[in-house]
Amino acid sequence: MTNRHPGWPAKTPTIVTGAGRVRLRPLSRRDGRRWSELRNADEHLLRPVEPTVPGQWWEAHTKAMWRRNYSGLTALAAQGVLLPFAIEVDGGFAGQLTLGNVQHGVVCSCWIGYWVYSGVSGRGVASSAVELGVDHAMTQVGMHRVEATVLESNVASRRVLEKVGFREEGLLQRNLHINGQWRDHVLVGLTVEERPSGLAR
Repeated sequence: MTNRHPGWPAKTPTIVTGAGRVRLRPLSRRDGRRWSELRNADEHLLRPVEPTVPGQWWEAHTKAMWRRNYSGLTALAAQGVLLPFAIEVDGGFAGQLTLGNVQHGVVCSCWIGYWVYSGVSGRGVASSAVELGVDHAMTQVGMHRVEATVLESNVASRRVLEKVGFREEGLLQRNLHINGQWRDHVLVGLTVEERPSGLAR
């Protein structure tokens, strides 16, 4: 039996963009083939901004690695500390969005992370997915605050976060090991008070 926690498992409403209809749904084991295809196709875009992958990129994106990653994500989802979503465009897998380190009680916060296939980028998919993720975190999961970290040089992702309403809060020095080296990240945050009527509409 699937363990249920606030906001999980669940699908989000849909936002219509220039690329099609965008929504979030729970990650599925069946997403493995497209996950591998899209991430291998976008290695030149993803490797410079994502945590260091040991060995070759393709080795981290095999069917066996997908099964391992999926099992790990779903185990954390069953504990209620992480919500792994697929980003869909017109019903097809187009990326991932994760709400992680979900904390309730006096903290009520989580982080949000995402990647979107380049074939649908630049047409509102990423910003719509993040809007849906933030709304879900705050209205369904019960989060008061959502935060994200982004490389200073990742202009596209910074624009997405700014468009959704995240504000810059500081610089985390040597925060994550990215593409072979420790890199600084900009910390951004957003709270319920800053989006009283919701973002996704």
